[in-house]
Amino acid sequence: MAYLWLKILHVLSATLLFGTGLGSAYYMWRSHLTGDARVVAVTARHVVAADWLLTTPAVILQPVTGLWMLHFAGIPWTQRWVLWSLALYLVAGACWLPVVWLQIRARDLAAEAVCRGAALPPQYYRYMRIWFVLGWPAFLAMVVIYGLMVLKPV
Repeated sequence: MAYLWLKILHVLSATLLFGTGLGSAYYMWRSHLTGDARVVAVTARHVVAADWLLTTPAVILQPVTGLWMLHFAGIPWTQRWVLWSLALYLVAGACWLPVVWLQIRARDLAAEAVCRGAALPPQYYRYMRIWFVLGWPAFLAMVVIYGLMVLKPV
């Protein structure tokens, strides 16, 4: 019974992690495309909050519940699909951590621009280019992890 509860928690946190990440990226990018500091400031404030409230707990729960399920199921963590999943999770995390920092900086720069009645500064656009580039490997890593979790290839 404990295994099933772990599995439910694992699947829900995976869904929350992927869904919040994808949704946040969509809204952040759409607000960026407006070029309007007010829109970016509000959206980035919500995206940063979503990362702290939803994504961060899911990021923590994923490896904990995953490794615990492996233990319950008697599956060694040294299986190739598990090792690939862990490696890809680290890749996604290595991209996500700077993305969070970039979102915070973009939020702050947009808020400063709004207070000054100015346009978004060049630094904001540099941060968003890096944010966009880092988002792709994180997204693709998570898609592959989903496939590995479902298929568990031998």
